[in-house]
Amino acid sequence: MTMPTPEFLHKLADAADRETLARFRKPLDTSSKPKDGYRFDPVTEADREAERVMRELISAEFPDHSVLGEEYGLSGTGTFQWVLDPIDGTRPFLLGIPVWATLIGFTQEGRAASGMMSQPVTRERFWADQTGSWLETSAGKTPLRSSAKTEMAEAILHTNSPEGVKRNKDVNFDGLDAAVKMTRYGGECYAFAMLAAGQIDLCLEYNLQPYDIVPLIPVIQAAGGVVTTLDGGRAEDGGRVLASANMELHRAALKILLGQA
Repeated sequence: MTMPTPEFLHKLADAADRETLARFRKPLDTSSKPKDGYRFDPVTEADREAERVMRELISAEFPDHSVLGEEYGLSGTGTFQWVLDPIDGTRPFLLGIPVWATLIGFTQEGRAASGMMSQPVTRERFWADQTGSWLETSAGKTPLRSSAKTEMAEAILHTNSPEGVKRNKDVNFDGLDAAVKMTRYGGECYAFAMLAAGQIDLCLEYNLQPYDIVPLIPVIQAAGGVVTTLDGGRAEDGGRVLASANMELHRAALKILLGQA
């Protein structure tokens, strides 16, 4: 078996949840990694332990697969690769705000094939495979569907922080902000899940790593959404990324952001 089952994605999430929840809203030793434009980019033992236990399970089940993780980098080579972010949103994790999550992605020949976002505080898992995009809770599994809005004046835009806006003056964020109904900040990866769920229409981020976005691509795409870089390239490589509820809205937003409208 080379492709993971939903059961195995849940098994990875269960293991990560045990490590993160045990440390959430508890005193933690925190260090900072260097990151352009940020004076503080935290990492904790919760990040490291959650990734470690997921790697152990993957190695036991799929020893021929490679793994790319935020905390321990790249190990292995091959067609199939796991892409892990043990805590996407370490800052809100440290603040006790539950918009962080564990991101688990799987790629085949560099393309995102399945993914899961696990938020253990709210007990929600957003995941996707070849069967569709789903929200799973203790109440059961429901399909996700992105918004059908195509009028920019009715759209809701999200970007995580104003720091990216300040550093990317070549991107016409002000133009898009002026065109939409409302802009909000601070939702981390949860905002992408809400795009798949039809609550948010546009998510713009300026400096994503593959582990920040690969696990979310299948969830958004299988729900009907679109994810690319600002130059229209593959989002799996990270960088400046726009996710939209549908293709019509995506094209219109890109034109504004690139100064073509």
